[in-house]
Amino acid sequence: MKTGTINVQTENIFPIIKKFLYSDHEIFLRELVSNAVDASQKLKFLASNGEFKGELGDLQVDVILNTEEKTLTIRDNGIGMTADEIDKYINQIAFSGAEEFVNKYKGKEGAEQIIGHFGLGFYSAFMVAEKVQIQTLSRVDGSKAVQWESNGSPEYTITEIEKDSRGTDIVLYISEESAEFLEKGRVQGILDKYCKFLPVPVFFGNKTEYEDDPKGEKDEDGKVKRVAIDVPNGINNTAPAWTKAPVDLSDEDYKSFYKELYPSSFDDPLFHIHLNVDYPFNLTGILYFPKIQENVEIQKNKINLYSNQVFITDSVEEIVPEFLTLLHGVLDSPDIPLNVSRSYLQSDSNVKKISSHITKKVSDKLFDMYKKDRADFESKWEDLQVFAQYGMLSDDKFGEKAKNFSLFKNTEGKYFTIEEYKEKIKANQTNKDDKTILLYTSSIDEQFGFVQKAKDRGYDVLELNGPLIPHWVAKLEQLFDNIAFARVDSDTLDKLIQKDEEIPSKLSKENEEQLKPMFEGVVPTEKFTVQFESMDSKDAPIIITQPEFIRRMMEQQKLGGGGGFYGAFPENYNLVINSNHEKISNILETKTKKSQERKIKQLTDIALLSQGMLKGEELNDFIERSIDLI
Repeated sequence: MKTGTINVQTENIFPIIKKFLYSDHEIFLRELVSNAVDASQKLKFLASNGEFKGELGDLQVDVILNTEEKTLTIRDNGIGMTADEIDKYINQIAFSGAEEFVNKYKGKEGAEQIIGHFGLGFYSAFMVAEKVQIQTLSRVDGSKAVQWESNGSPEYTITEIEKDSRGTDIVLYISEESAEFLEKGRVQGILDKYCKFLPVPVFFGNKTEYEDDPKGEKDEDGKVKRVAIDVPNGINNTAPAWTKAPVDLSDEDYKSFYKELYPSSFDDPLFHIHLNVDYPFNLTGILYFPKIQENVEIQKNKINLYSNQVFITDSVEEIVPEFLTLLHGVLDSPDIPLNVSRSYLQSDSNVKKISSHITKKVSDKLFDMYKKDRADFESKWEDLQVFAQYGMLSDDKFGEKAKNFSLFKNTEGKYFTIEEYKEKIKANQTNKDDKTILLYTSSIDEQFGFVQKAKDRGYDVLELNGPLIPHWVAKLEQLFDNIAFARVDSDTLDKLIQKDEEIPSKLSKENEEQLKPMFEGVVPTEKFTVQFESMDSKDAPIIITQPEFIRRMMEQQKLGGGGGFYGAFPENYNLVINSNHEKISNILETKTKKSQERKIKQLTDIALLSQGMLKGEELNDFIERSIDLI
């Protein structure tokens, strides 16, 4: 037996490991299973290299739970270790066996697939175990099996043991405070999370499956009985879709893999992008475009980050631009550090290159789709538009390309790029200041009257709805010269698209001054500004509008971006009186003040009702008053 002290820089290394090396203690299982996979991969590589001439057998990793002994064992039949190798790779904590292995065989096919750094990763075991044993038999002929044991202090023992099979068992004696890791469901959950796509088969006990009775016995209905059998509980798919060449995959393969990633998803993805880069960095993966719902936040954290098929995180904001977190799928890169701070990731040069590459691939894919099959692209636009808008708002490089394929749909259901649409409307919808006005509605049903009036004038109206529209239209106004967006109900048409000609008013200034206080008496003046406009006599007698700027700021505030500097915007509206409408002139001709007030109240309530602003007692009074008038 050999005893000794682990070669560490400080005696406090174990408390540091236990508390600070990993933020989440469950990571220990990822590290140990990854190391076991490494041991298998190393042996496979040495066999292909001619350095190991023995029988490989079926390489696999077994996770074994023993609740009576309170142990969790990670077993592999890989490369194994001699006593000298344990001394080198385990006792000298700063020395990384995997790192040395990769450096030794750098440039040779297969060597880059070694996952872990068999050093600090192994010591994560002490986060959950009060004692750890390594029982190992090296692949080297004539080696003796040895056991290394430590109770979490710098002291250790190495003894010879009986072990017939090549490979390594890491036996963890789980501490009382970490008893959760002796629960089968907890261990299964961790393996499902981190080890789902490891390149070597991983098994955790058995599971029950059902098959037809081999004896052919039948039930009462004459059907062959189903019998329960125990089968090995396989954890992982060793060859997930992203590790294969795109030419070897069909559309069905991609859809099937999507269901494997998100088994609870009911919708198929719209399309996918298969990433495969080996210079100047290594990156593989598949990104899917889901059908994006109204609630953008729900979509996030659906990209899983892997390093050589080991799950790292689903929080990838530091790896990809924020708008790309709306996508689903997998990224796998050995060039992304596994256990480092977010600030380090943000400054890492490889991470920045990867981020830029993914952005370019996504914008190129969308532009190619737009150019190759415009009709198909238009059919997908309703599901893509939130993603494209979010991208334009948050990433300038993406925005430069996206402005060429971003589409607008008008109320006739036809799609246009912004350049196409400007060309269509500029003759009729350019104002006296040479600015082309893009009228839009956020809801045809709610703003039907305003839309119809615009069409009656020969104007075209876009249909723009969604959570990002206020920000998006403001962005487009910055990107393109001499355009402005205006919602059809944000002002009178003559104000929205001001021409040189003016319509004369039938009311004098004295008439307006006489009527104004009457209208102010039926609406709260802190919320409504009463004003007279000289409009077409066929327009409504009263229109309620909300200025474009005010409404945009209020909508942006709801989304948490914009207008906050000035504080909360008050809910202000304009009550615009059509000075050329006969109903307004009739008020002046009405004999009694009571009749005047009744007409003013009725006309104002109709305007409020058209905007969905008449509710509760006010709505009930309006209905009863209208019945009386019939």
